[in-house]
Amino acid sequence: MIKKVFIDGSAGTTGLRIAERLESRADIELIKLSEENRKDLNARKEALNKADIAFLCLPDAAAIEAVSLIENDKTVVLDTSTAHRTNSDWAYGFPELSAQAEEKIKASKRIAVPGCHASGFISLIYPLVEEGIINKDVLLSCTSLTGYSGGGKKMIAEYENTDRDVLLSSPRQYGIAQQHKHLPEMTAVTGIKNAPAFIPIVADFYSGMEVTVPLFASQLNKGFTVEDIKRVYKCKYQGPVVKYIDNFDESGFVASNKLSFKDSMEISVSGNEDRILLISRYDNLGKGASGAAVECMNIVLGVSKTTGLDII
Repeated sequence: MIKKVFIDGSAGTTGLRIAERLESRADIELIKLSEENRKDLNARKEALNKADIAFLCLPDAAAIEAVSLIENDKTVVLDTSTAHRTNSDWAYGFPELSAQAEEKIKASKRIAVPGCHASGFISLIYPLVEEGIINKDVLLSCTSLTGYSGGGKKMIAEYENTDRDVLLSSPRQYGIAQQHKHLPEMTAVTGIKNAPAFIPIVADFYSGMEVTVPLFASQLNKGFTVEDIKRVYKCKYQGPVVKYIDNFDESGFVASNKLSFKDSMEISVSGNEDRILLISRYDNLGKGASGAAVECMNIVLGVSKTTGLDII
């Protein structure tokens, strides 16, 4: 049965990538608004209520407004904004975390798609809290290196301008006030009590993301070692979308754009017995945004998770 899908905010980076993944699917009919109606409230309301599946690729306030417009109790909403990610009434769209997480997505009419930075941190920390390898009151730091497409159309234009500022050629740290919008999600979903010291960095490449969380062996609960971390990841992340890799360094380096334009995520552990590096690598627009949204839609529809996705 063909499902009607509406992307509210289809002109944005995330919306465009979702549309690309759906255009050739025989099981999907996209509801499209003309350019003049794209921001018209009544036209959007009609489309949202006609849809079996509605993707919200909007700022937080606009996403909240869009949900309020939906009167059709059969419409499934997948919100890519931060508006509902810590709302327990919504399913959190990372099915690989647990069988329960996947079942909630499958049964829910309201699904919050994870944030790009948050996806990497949560993929690394959630299993360790779940297995009791680290305590919930652990103090952590997290570094996330991303391509500039994560900043949306404005940042993309800045980086791709031939007369751009010379400072854009250098990796740039941001979120320096330690109030990044993904921090509440990173804390709530993993269950830790303290938000990590978070170091996001944008660099001069289009897309890709590498999230690293360092751990000292002394931060592990008694009896656990780095080998236990590897065992837990290997058990939980067996693919097809998220997969544990024993070693993915390239001659001593880890390239953040290795999975650019892909929808996969790779998890690995480096370092040594005393100083451990937990690493998650993926595309900020793939498993970090649009790919994750489509994966959740596939679960709702009861088809293979990877339908329409580009998986390594």
